Amino acid sequence: MHIVVCIKQVPDTTNVRINPKTNTLEREGVESIINPFDTYAIEEGVRIRERLGEGKVTVLSMGPPQAEAALREAISLGADEAVLLCSRAFAGGDTWSTSLVLALAIKKLGPDLVLAGKQAIDGDTAQVGPGISYHLDWPQACYVSKIREIGKGQAVVESLLENGKEVLAVELPAVLTVVKEINEPRLPSLKGKMRAKKAVITTWNETDIGADPELVGLKGSPTTVARVFSPSRRGAGEMIKAESASEVARLVVAKIKELKIV
Repeated sequence: MHIVVCIKQVPDTTNVRINPKTNTLEREGVESIINPFDTYAIEEGVRIRERLGEGKVTVLSMGPPQAEAALREAISLGADEAVLLCSRAFAGGDTWSTSLVLALAIKKLGPDLVLAGKQAIDGDTAQVGPGISYHLDWPQACYVSKIREIGKGQAVVESLLENGKEVLAVELPAVLTVVKEINEPRLPSLKGKMRAKKAVITTWNETDIGADPELVGLKGSPTTVARVFSPSRRGAGEMIKAESASEVARLVVAKIKELKIV
């Protein structure tokens, strides 16, 4: 079984900086890490390979040249191969164009299963995994907390809901986005670190994956960031007390009318 794990290199959460002119993340000089949710996807891909006793895990990422460091770290954690999608044509893409680029690369790789973290900590949209599924026209399951069975063209998984779980049978190939409850990621071994250091990272651009330059990056993004700002501090709140719920409701309505909120 060939498993592709999509990962993203993100800024350390204490070092997020936004370019005020482009409204995009500034990566130069900022320490970066593998998106934490993606580490669970890497671990699950490696566990599936180990459980089946055969197969291959390929990590895939779209980003600047320095994203190679994240791919090497993934190899040190047990992945077999790595592919970096790197081109100026991909820069500034929203989740739609990003998922398209990843989907084209996945189509070229031809895996049986795609894994990814439920979302990235920089954007928090949780849209790229489902977007990949859409562009590939593959089944998907999101917020997967356990893979019960896998093989014979099907995966049986548990997905988290707000008030419980649901069990899904998904035909392969499929896209699964995972949550941290699925496993406990391992630490890299010395052997893994040595292998990662020597690994050859494959790099593809838009030509390599057959992408139309007009459909990727900023050109291919139907959404744009109009403005990024820190919300202003709010003053102290006002506590409303009353003898009954109806009286509280009356006082709240009176306060809303006083402030002319509606």
